[in-house]
Amino acid sequence: MHGHPLDLLPLVGVAVLVAGFVVRLNPLAVVAAAAFASGLAASLSPLQVLAVLGKAFNDNRYVSLVWLVVPVVGVLERAGLRDRAREAVARFRGPGGAPLSAGRLLLAYFVLRQITSALGLTALGGQAQMVRPLIAPMAEAAAETSAGQALDPARRDLVRAHAAATDNVAVFFGEDIFLAFGSVLLIRGVLAGGGHEVSPLAISVWAIPTAGLALVIHGARLLGLDRRFRRAGA
Repeated sequence: MHGHPLDLLPLVGVAVLVAGFVVRLNPLAVVAAAAFASGLAASLSPLQVLAVLGKAFNDNRYVSLVWLVVPVVGVLERAGLRDRAREAVARFRGPGGAPLSAGRLLLAYFVLRQITSALGLTALGGQAQMVRPLIAPMAEAAAETSAGQALDPARRDLVRAHAAATDNVAVFFGEDIFLAFGSVLLIRGVLAGGGHEVSPLAISVWAIPTAGLALVIHGARLLGLDRRFRRAGA
């Protein structure tokens, strides 16, 4: 059965959402405007729309709490978190008094991130709460200390990209080792749908060599980043 054309009116919120993002308006204002547009098109009063939004937030408040980390990180950055992280790395010296390189710093973070993910502690890292305010600035400072000069924009972007990739790769392959993680249950469900009954424990065990290969491959890329900087005169 096909719905009445008027049933499509609430979809006007999608158009508002797309238009708002195209012209680069404030994301929060765009989402709120889209919600109200859909609600009004569905014959709801403004107060009813507001009530629906409030109920949705309350029902999902534990999920919504995650977004509170964004303004918290912003306040910490404004207070000098990035600067303090850079200063700490610049003062650090490895064996023999050699400065810490960006690749070695990111490799250490990779190992830590993978181990904690394997234990189910995936929330201990992340792009917003860890990479942007701490890991990326620390890697930049390590690269600058090793080079003895400030990074040019291209090298700075390269270091930031490796910092982001380090977190993604480590957690992606590390989390499958944790027995009760959603990805393990998803793999089991897909295999069961194909007629292959595999226990979550078996999936977790076989995720260990995959995580090990991820460490070796990505570790080589990170150490290659150091070699690339040295060849360029860093």
